[in-house]
Amino acid sequence: MNNLFSNAAQVLLLAFLTITFLQSGIDKLMDWKGNLGWLKGHFSKSIFKGFVPLLLGIVLVMEMLSGILCGAGIFQIAVDGENSFGLYGAVLSAITLLMLLSGQRIAKDYVGAQTIVVYLIPTVFLVYLMQ
Repeated sequence: MNNLFSNAAQVLLLAFLTITFLQSGIDKLMDWKGNLGWLKGHFSKSIFKGFVPLLLGIVLVMEMLSGILCGAGIFQIAVDGENSFGLYGAVLSAITLLMLLSGQRIAKDYVGAQTIVVYLIPTVFLVYLMQ
């Protein structure tokens, strides 16, 4: 328990990313067709228009891995005070968010891209804290 309190900022940010990415990944799994349909429309006028199913699958895997690693990072900090899983999860989360940001910019959804930056800032801060 002491490890959780002495690493409170990292644990809270890891919990934030665990919730964010596992919820998003589970939503994609539970409503694949709905997500795919919306994204096909969203990217219909971009270079990604023919690749939406593949890219959605890649994003799904990245989100799930990010969420799982961040959750494992919390457990690892609690058990032995180490943070390697958390660091891997934070870095993978940042890469995932950069992928999502790129997609929003390419789709010319600047408001959507702006929203992703709100998630990216604490994620990069977490990478900094955990290095």
